[in-house]
Amino acid sequence: MRKYVAELIGTFVLVFGGVGTAVLAGEAMGALGVAIAFGLTLLVMVYVIGPVSGCHINPAVTLGLVLARKTSPQVAAGYVIAQVVGAILAAALIWLIARDVPGGYDLASGLGANGYDDHSPNGYGLLAALVIETVLTALLVYTVLGATHRAAPVGFAGIAIGLVLTLIHLVSIPVTNTSVNPARSIGPAVFVRDWALTQLWVFIVAPLVGAVIAAALFRLTHEPEDDITAAEAERALPSEQIERG
Repeated sequence: MRKYVAELIGTFVLVFGGVGTAVLAGEAMGALGVAIAFGLTLLVMVYVIGPVSGCHINPAVTLGLVLARKTSPQVAAGYVIAQVVGAILAAALIWLIARDVPGGYDLASGLGANGYDDHSPNGYGLLAALVIETVLTALLVYTVLGATHRAAPVGFAGIAIGLVLTLIHLVSIPVTNTSVNPARSIGPAVFVRDWALTQLWVFIVAPLVGAVIAAALFRLTHEPEDDITAAEAERALPSEQIERG
């Protein structure tokens, strides 16, 4: 249960930190501030819950790790449930805080939900949303797989993963508000409903496709971890830090 609780907490913190910044402080922080908030939150969580669950906090990452044989499908199912619950709880808390202002909070404004066409920050359409969410999720999952490879430098995975999520948000906030994480998208959509639920499929399907692409690319570019030499293994992350199940 520790792993599942850790994934719930980690996803809660990611959504509350990132989406909360967008909803509660977006006007002051801007897109750059939101991108940094997401990146810093993930970086911190890698070191806090990484030794417990591996810090997936993203169903797409979990799928990528299953395909790379770093996580069992049985464990992955529990992870995804915990991630979605954590995201919904975080979105609920953000809404509770946001509505406690004079005049309340209009859920039609999105609560940080992801969208395209009229609900894209800059009006990007469906094709743009599908392409950017697929490509950038592939980049995120590929980074996670590479940074946690046994031959990667010890202790730096969190920095690489946090920085790449920051980069991803800098590129895609104007397009879709940035998902690359089905749980992150589900959380706000549950409360916004209407258009957010109608468009939600994009932010589930595209990240999962991106995870499949990332796992395939990882197999092409990285040596199987079982074949790594003893000398290389000495430089690897401790097994408890990259435990994926």
